[in-house]
Amino acid sequence: MAAPPMVDAPRDNWNQLSEMRIPSSVITQVFRVPYEERAKIDGNNQFGESASSRICAEINRHTGAHIEISSAKDQSLTFLVTGKNDAVARARRLILERFQMQARVTIKIPKDHHRFILGKKGKRLQELEQNTATKIQVPTPKDASEDIVVMGTRDAIEKALHEIQQTSDEQSKQAYEKLEIPKHFHPFICGANNERIQGMMAEHGVRINVPPLSVMKNEITIAGEKDGVMKCKEIITKRHKEMERKCQTVSVEVRKSQHKYVIGPRRSNIAEILHDTGVSVEMPPSETTTETITLRGPQDKLGQALTMVYAKANSVVQQDVEAPTWLHKFIIGRKGANIRQITQDLPKVHVEFTDKQGGIKLEGPPEEVELAAEKLENMISEMKSKLCFDEISVDPKFYKHIIGKNGSNINRIRNDTGVLINISEADGSNLIRLEGSPEGVRQAKQELEELVTKMENEKERDIHIDQRFHRTIIGTKGDKIKEIRDRFNQVQISFPDPGEQSDLVKIRGPKDDVDGCHQYLKKMVRDLAESNHQVKVSIFRQFHKFIIGKGGANINKIREETGTRIDLPSEGQNSDEITITGRKENCEKAQERIQKIQDELASIVEVDIIIPAKFHNSMIGAGGKLIQSVSEECGGVAIKFPPPGKGSEKSSDKVTIRGPKEDVHKAKQILVDLSNEKQLASYTTEVRAKQQHHRFLIGRNGANIRKIRDATGARIIFPTDKDEDKELITIIGKKDAIAKAKEQLEATIKELDQVVEETMTVDPRHHRHFVARRGEVLRQIGDQYGGVTVSFPRSGVQSDKVTLKGAKECVEGARARIQEIVSDLEEMVELEVVIPQRYHRTVMGSRGSKVQAITMRHEVQIKFPEKDSGMHLTNGEEDSAQVNGEAEPETRPQDIVRIMGKKERCEAARDALLELVPVTVEEVVPNRHHRYIIGQKGENVRQMMTEHDVNIQVPPLLECSDIIRITGPPANTERACQALREKVAQLEEEEADREARSFKLTMEVDPEYHPKIIGKRGAVITKIREKHNVNIQFPPRGAAEESVITITGYEQNVQEAKAAILAITGELDKMVRDTVEIDSRIHSRLIGSRGRAIRKVMEEYKVEIKFPRDNDDPNMVTIMGAPENVEECKDHLLNLSEEYMQDITEREDMNMYMSQNASSGAGPAQTGGGQATGDAPQQGALKKEGGFVVSGAPWTQEAPNMDSSEDFPSMGAPSVATHTGPTIWGPRR
Repeated sequence: MAAPPMVDAPRDNWNQLSEMRIPSSVITQVFRVPYEERAKIDGNNQFGESASSRICAEINRHTGAHIEISSAKDQSLTFLVTGKNDAVARARRLILERFQMQARVTIKIPKDHHRFILGKKGKRLQELEQNTATKIQVPTPKDASEDIVVMGTRDAIEKALHEIQQTSDEQSKQAYEKLEIPKHFHPFICGANNERIQGMMAEHGVRINVPPLSVMKNEITIAGEKDGVMKCKEIITKRHKEMERKCQTVSVEVRKSQHKYVIGPRRSNIAEILHDTGVSVEMPPSETTTETITLRGPQDKLGQALTMVYAKANSVVQQDVEAPTWLHKFIIGRKGANIRQITQDLPKVHVEFTDKQGGIKLEGPPEEVELAAEKLENMISEMKSKLCFDEISVDPKFYKHIIGKNGSNINRIRNDTGVLINISEADGSNLIRLEGSPEGVRQAKQELEELVTKMENEKERDIHIDQRFHRTIIGTKGDKIKEIRDRFNQVQISFPDPGEQSDLVKIRGPKDDVDGCHQYLKKMVRDLAESNHQVKVSIFRQFHKFIIGKGGANINKIREETGTRIDLPSEGQNSDEITITGRKENCEKAQERIQKIQDELASIVEVDIIIPAKFHNSMIGAGGKLIQSVSEECGGVAIKFPPPGKGSEKSSDKVTIRGPKEDVHKAKQILVDLSNEKQLASYTTEVRAKQQHHRFLIGRNGANIRKIRDATGARIIFPTDKDEDKELITIIGKKDAIAKAKEQLEATIKELDQVVEETMTVDPRHHRHFVARRGEVLRQIGDQYGGVTVSFPRSGVQSDKVTLKGAKECVEGARARIQEIVSDLEEMVELEVVIPQRYHRTVMGSRGSKVQAITMRHEVQIKFPEKDSGMHLTNGEEDSAQVNGEAEPETRPQDIVRIMGKKERCEAARDALLELVPVTVEEVVPNRHHRYIIGQKGENVRQMMTEHDVNIQVPPLLECSDIIRITGPPANTERACQALREKVAQLEEEEADREARSFKLTMEVDPEYHPKIIGKRGAVITKIREKHNVNIQFPPRGAAEESVITITGYEQNVQEAKAAILAITGELDKMVRDTVEIDSRIHSRLIGSRGRAIRKVMEEYKVEIKFPRDNDDPNMVTIMGAPENVEECKDHLLNLSEEYMQDITEREDMNMYMSQNASSGAGPAQTGGGQATGDAPQQGALKKEGGFVVSGAPWTQEAPNMDSSEDFPSMGAPSVATHTGPTIWGPRR
């Protein structure tokens, strides 16, 4: 056959574009990912984290290219990639790999052919994956499925499918034919878009495997039923010979950069040319520099095909637009906003920025490129007229201070001046570049120079402050550190990040201020150290709830009264120590009170047992290991052995156990058994095992070690965190028991020490679960299964192989655990729960405590959306929309909470979350009860809110409203409503009771009876009040209604009290009243000292005697009582009065006589003196001038006061008369 003619392609159109250029080392590319081709990557966000930003950051770390990403209104993604050529290429490949959907194809291959695809130990499959850059999943032998899944780019998938199909066809028992047909004839056999080959396979029921373009093989294989295979072989051979006879070739030179437009997306343009003209277009490999395109086909169709090739190649042109490099970022705009204004209207135009050349390269359809160039030139000329740049030299050590905390300083200058400030920290450059308007650049430069001058005159000083004091010094929301900064105005105080675990605090500013601040902080730290003394007190863990109290009542009270901070161990900690922080004396008070609560509320007992002292050391064990293991086994009881005896003194045998009753009993039994073993025979041996294997030896919840203990009777003690030797395991028991236990342990340890390495397959979509949070799941598996090492493929490596390395049993256990986790992940679903964003903080709880509890309880993952800025709502638009009810509020992305896990667990977690969403319930409570609901200073309502964890709003008094609003989780609000209803019912009952108790009745009783009703010191009336539970009020003396008595209380009780009073008045009505005239001068003698005499008379005669008051007749005495008693008492009083009156008369006569003698002279006195005493005359003789004087005689004294109780102290009854007188009338007693 004659050689095909060569047709020269016209070159004139390409000469201008083919000029040699020196490529830039740094380029910028902009490209889009359409919405319909976007991969779903934003479903796995962490709190406040964008998955897109995280992936771009990873690609940046791997390639070194700078990536900016933005989203358009049509949800397409625009990427701006800047860097060196190879970095941009790699970054673009990785971006498309992560952000663009990857193809996934499933092919059915007979199960018995899978082993040939896998190869020995899976090597053939690994080679196939490596050669084709795909991910191939072959079902396990236990899985009956025939489906093999291939993932990757479409070209790579084609290669892999070809190899898999060919391997399967070779092993097939059906007819199998290989045809050697040159590669360049394959398109004619396959047809456009494989139409011809697919038609043959469908018609004859065979499999025809044609190698894809990327696989340089000539053989075509046919497998299937013999007749169909032979028929297809004949058709293909015939087609080959026909095309071999008809085909001629034409070569044309097209610039390399235009080849992609000839090929088209997914080779669609080449398929179109083949379909329309029957001519195959052969493109040179992309990695070569050749620009020759070969057209092969019938001679009469070559011209038409050539025209189509040129049309496709010329459909895209390139154009350069000149722009200074520093202007590029302004042309691009913030997040590509400016350049997007051009590209969104011209989607076929590709824009590429080149840094060093200062040019912008445009590529696309001629009309669109011309329009884009015009827009760019207008934008550039406008920016040049408005913008300029400047540079200042600054020592890089000042960069962080110029930038400020979280960029505060640089952002302030940038916002004030509108200037773009570039500080290159990475390359160590000392130039800061300013770009913007001329005035803004000048102002920013001036501010920066002033800032640098100020910093050059500043001083920096370090101070070491214990990290636990940092938060205290900073204060709530930084209020305390703000006070310090205000005090030392120009000083900057920098604390290390919490994650750095550093105590170094930096102070920077003017020298004097820095020194002053340094001294102030030192003093503050000393004070904090004094007030942060720590005491640890051991309280049995099961009694911590008593220390806390209901709603934290006990612990809060102790905190407030002692001024200390009390921290209890968290649920995950295996500790019973409570930490108390504060001043030393306050800590001791709090410790005493906490221990007192334990002793009072918990059933702590103390038991003594007798163990011979000679066994104490062996029972305690080396380093206290044995006794410590017993204590831990028995709930942490305290076991105290006596101190060893000194010298010849014998040690005590008494061992004390203290703790909860049941645990103490258990510990007592174990110690007695150990003592008996020691008395019989006790031995100790040791075994070594790697620390990471201890967990596996112990087993889950101690199952493995308990099995050995039960089988041998030996006690096995593992080292604790406090032991220096972490590998030493101690075995204690009888000789044969420890031998058996040691043998079993050594056998297990030997197996664990045999390191094996195995691989398993895990779907790549589950890899993230294992390696997330710095490999937390892998660490847990390693800890649980003897330190086995689990290695997942690195990020970016397309592989599902997971390597496990460690002891054989550990590896098997880890493999089973990983398979179990994968199985759970396969069953995972994602539920969306709509919770308004304003409730998210309430639902999450303090530091996420509530949502963490739900995730742990239901074993799910809960992800809250990023916080919305809230700018789209003004003046409560959302609320008004809901109130008016004009339209259903649209569900916002910020309101959607995602739950991932097993379906039933997700549903349970969803219900638990919804139970935490606050609802507002209105409860009608009569306004008159509100003050009782609130309580004194709000005590009652505050207690109710704390107890039920809700917010209760009571309307102000002026509103006169009956509505009380309760806000909180549904369950809590329901409990609070119930409590409120119970309180209202109680108040209604109390109100009804008060109304019933307020029944009032009045009765008229003669005021003379009132004292009798009241009784002595109110005894009678008090008894009536207490007996009938009533209130009895007497009118004041002299009141208008002096006879009215008021009784208040329950109606029945009031009637009973009235009857009791009437009973008393009834008895009084039966009494008579009589008056007797008795001289008032003797009333006091009748009454006696403190009323004793008259009281005796009243008790003797059973009457009541009343003496006159101020306005009464002073001589009238009233007697009340039974008639006969009154008469007898009257006679008795008259008799007494007559006797007392006789004494008064005699005394009055004597006083009168003495007064007369005194007025006449001293004679009578002398006479009287001679009668009085025999010594008086001698005294008178001695005193001639004074005469005879008698002193102290009765007549010289004053007459006694008849009304004075001092002169008559005990005249309760008449004395027996010593003189004879007239007979007194009346009966004498």
